Amino acid sequence: MNPDEDTEWNDILRKHGILPQQIKVTQNDIYDSAVARAQEEEERRLEKLDLDALDELEDEEDDQILMQYRQQRLAEMQAQAAKERFGELVAITEPDYKAEVTEASAHTWVVVHLFRESIPECKLMNRILGELAQQYRATKFVKIISVECIHNYPDANLPTLLVYGKGDMQGQLVRLDRFGGMRTKRKDVEKYLVGLGAIDPTAKHALAGDSDEESDDERPVYVDLGKRL
Repeated sequence: MNPDEDTEWNDILRKHGILPQQIKVTQNDIYDSAVARAQEEEERRLEKLDLDALDELEDEEDDQILMQYRQQRLAEMQAQAAKERFGELVAITEPDYKAEVTEASAHTWVVVHLFRESIPECKLMNRILGELAQQYRATKFVKIISVECIHNYPDANLPTLLVYGKGDMQGQLVRLDRFGGMRTKRKDVEKYLVGLGAIDPTAKHALAGDSDEESDDERPVYVDLGKRL
């Protein structure tokens, strides 16, 4: 006996629950399923297109569908632009610290550099952070003179990075010894901040005039004594 056959005996068995009810697939069911699959494939294709590509398809696709995806793209771009509102290393003072760092870190990551202008490693760190600030614009980068942030803070601990997120300190980097001192590269600090979650590598911008991601590795390192290392 074939339970899938449409026979009188099978109908009786189905009526009494001995066999499961037969599911009949109509031509309309097949058509509706094919249309649904085609729409899903088209939606996946359109989701991968940017605004320019959507404009090029304007004459080929349904206007309503294109408008929907164009609005979606604009909303995504606006949301990203709202997050990427920084883009530079900003100097702050002691009265600014609570608002600019502690309170701000409840909504965004904040990287604080405690520095002294007279210390070569601090100058190097300021350059590196200035470049990273341009590349990772959703993260706030600030610098403050060390003794304004922490009174009597020893110069021997400089440069110091304090990394804030979720309203609290998430990491602290004291000196550049782990990266080789004055041989520290941008990628070293970048890797450290990525590890903490303070910067998002998927949202990285290219630096103007920096065609090579490792270009800072090629730069000679100078100290104030005028001596090349």
